[in-house]
Amino acid sequence: MADHHPAEESLIEKITEKFHGHDSSSSSDSDEERSEPSDIKAKIYRLFGREQPVHKVLGGGKPADLFLWRDKKVSAAILGGVTAIWVIFELVGYHLLTLVCHSLIVSLAVLFLWSYTTTCMHKSPPHIPEVSIPEDLTVNIVLSLRYEINRGLAVLREIALGRDLKKFLAIIAGLWVLSVLGSCCNFLTLFYIVFIALHTVPVLYEKYEDKVDSFVEKAEAEIKKQYVVFDAKVLSKIPRGPLKAKKF
Repeated sequence: MADHHPAEESLIEKITEKFHGHDSSSSSDSDEERSEPSDIKAKIYRLFGREQPVHKVLGGGKPADLFLWRDKKVSAAILGGVTAIWVIFELVGYHLLTLVCHSLIVSLAVLFLWSYTTTCMHKSPPHIPEVSIPEDLTVNIVLSLRYEINRGLAVLREIALGRDLKKFLAIIAGLWVLSVLGSCCNFLTLFYIVFIALHTVPVLYEKYEDKVDSFVEKAEAEIKKQYVVFDAKVLSKIPRGPLKAKKF
């Protein structure tokens, strides 16, 4: 094979460098184009500063599916059952112990008569399955409850240490609202209201997420603007005494 001339080799190297430079520039352009949408997404306002979808915020899994109506039959059945319990106890005036006793009386009477009649007719008695609470389920429920209680106690401790004024004011306002609701209705009605809110607010927010976030962003900007005006006209004019030097 014939040897290549040095001039031809230098020309080929220049051409390949131009091609590689074009490829690298195009790849960098594409990388910049890919990074732009992510930057735009990062700048989008989300309620409470969340970065995850609503399903992840609710914990994911079956509880989130239940609140977001992923399985409409199951969600409707549970909501209907809770509504029936609230109607029985609040509107009808039934008591819990009375309801439990009457339900057991009816169930045991029906099963006993069924078994007795089949035995008298020389037939095999009905198969009544054994009901028992699994140990794993009980342990998981207790551990989850323990984790949530410990997390709540840790939050209360951080607030009591005076490290976060906004969180302190939010907790105080929330407890005050709960105290007002508790004076207006009993615990069962309050639990029912919270249950209805969990079954309606998340699914409606997920459906109208962009509109709600846009409205809240405008409202927050307006509140900050009014606070600046209030601070300039009222808070800044409040006389304050001179700070005394601390003695060490």
